[in-house]
Amino acid sequence: MSAADTTTPTEVPPPLSVPPPPTPSAPRRRRGPGATPWLLLAPCLLILGLVMGYPLVRLVTLSFQKFGQSQLWGFLPAQWVGFDNFTAVLGDGDFWTVVVRTIVFAAGCVIFTMVGGMLIALLLQRVSGWVKTLINIALVASWGMPIVVATTVFKWLFDADYGILNALLSKLPGVEMIGHNWFASGPQGLAVIMLLVVWGAVPFVVITLSAGLTQVPKEMEEAARLDGAGAWGVFRYVTLPILKPIIVMLTTLSVIWDMGVFPQVFVMRNGHPEPEFQILPTYSYDRAFVVNDYAQGSAIALITVLLLLGVVAVYMRQMLKIGEVE
Repeated sequence: MSAADTTTPTEVPPPLSVPPPPTPSAPRRRRGPGATPWLLLAPCLLILGLVMGYPLVRLVTLSFQKFGQSQLWGFLPAQWVGFDNFTAVLGDGDFWTVVVRTIVFAAGCVIFTMVGGMLIALLLQRVSGWVKTLINIALVASWGMPIVVATTVFKWLFDADYGILNALLSKLPGVEMIGHNWFASGPQGLAVIMLLVVWGAVPFVVITLSAGLTQVPKEMEEAARLDGAGAWGVFRYVTLPILKPIIVMLTTLSVIWDMGVFPQVFVMRNGHPEPEFQILPTYSYDRAFVVNDYAQGSAIALITVLLLLGVVAVYMRQMLKIGEVE
């Protein structure tokens, strides 16, 4: 027997079969969220519809009608007058004076609120922990104070005879403020009311901006300083672009809130604001419930709503631009 006969032949494995390439299947359609989000939102939307839907519909209806005390008590039916109420309001010179005053008042409130809030928020980043805690407690306390209480405090501070501000200013050399009436003129009185509005709005801005400042990367700030940027350069080119969405949101909310200021003016002037203190909300209230012309009061309120919708449209456009850049 030869060596070839005693050698066990090696078994050759069968060739591996290559699986055929998978046939391309039709792309699956992504299912949308379906009706679940709408079911979850349904209770909230229902409450909003009941609380805000009917008053808004009633406001629009009254603005196109002739509706006074006779219609209120049912002696005469409400008459549809088309755009007569809007024509009368827009043709009134006093209305445009109030519009300009409202815009100036709201712009001043927004500017001082945002600038003051930003400065305080930046200051909170540089103080010790316990000082920051005390300032936050004071901010939350002032923010949570009811508007009527805060207005009463400011009335006492700026009282002509017993106001503590006049007493303190009178201690300065050459200054005599005892008996000075801050509400003798419209600009001074509105400045006091503006200070009250800013005092109540700054805490929300400070807390929101402080939360935003925690998201600013320290590495970017340090790199900017190494490149030779000063404090203003770091704030302008690093901090401000990161905070831009928050600043746009806060500015828009401040404009909406300050355009709708009512209790501060109403309470500060003892429920009867003089003509030089009238802004759109109080002007609409006086036309409806003092003059008893509910139709024109509704027309003024609807014009105010349209102005605020314009502000919201600008806000949405800015937010969409920010989203496209990101």
